[in-house]
Amino acid sequence: MDLRLSTCKIQIKTLRLIFIITMTMLMMRTGDSMRLDLESGTTKCISDDIKMNYLTVGTYSVVNPNEAIHLPASHKIFVTVASPKGHTQHQAENVESGKFVFTAVEDGDYTTCFIAPVFKPPAKFAVDFEWKSGVEAKDWATIAKRGQINMLEVEVRKLLDVTESIHDEMFLLREREREMQELNRSTNSRMAGLSLFSLVVTLFVAGLQLWHLKSFLERKKLL
Repeated sequence: MDLRLSTCKIQIKTLRLIFIITMTMLMMRTGDSMRLDLESGTTKCISDDIKMNYLTVGTYSVVNPNEAIHLPASHKIFVTVASPKGHTQHQAENVESGKFVFTAVEDGDYTTCFIAPVFKPPAKFAVDFEWKSGVEAKDWATIAKRGQINMLEVEVRKLLDVTESIHDEMFLLREREREMQELNRSTNSRMAGLSLFSLVVTLFVAGLQLWHLKSFLERKKLL
């Protein structure tokens, strides 16, 4: 009886672990996958807020409506990826597809721009773009093969990375909250100083008006 009870408890714990892993993986972002419509002579840019030291991976390719033939010259694109301070992280010219991988060196919005060069007659085409960063950017299949670990261990590692990512996000939110509080205190102090200055100026102007009125009445011998 005790053995059955112990086995039942182990099964319940295992089911709970699997449930937690499943729910966490469902809540994780799988990356931003999208399709962009371009026309010759136009540019489209996508931005993503990436934290410092986060790995980011992006893949892009021009959609070929007819795979039996090669894409024409009008379907080539220029691609650039820039950091928040304008530093180039990736650049490709006259390509049909490509991939970029880098580790963010600063916090902020990283911008990827797709440029369709001028072509006559103008051509319209689509670009498939997938952008991942943080936990979802890691190649877990390669990690599992390299470390010779099973899928359960991989999921546990994912959970650990997600937990660390959530911790970093919470720390960042606290830091931003502290900055906002300091900004509010600074703004309140400035507003209080401005209000006091406005009051002094108002009283000074009122005093000048009274003095001018008194002088005018004295000149007219009304006082």
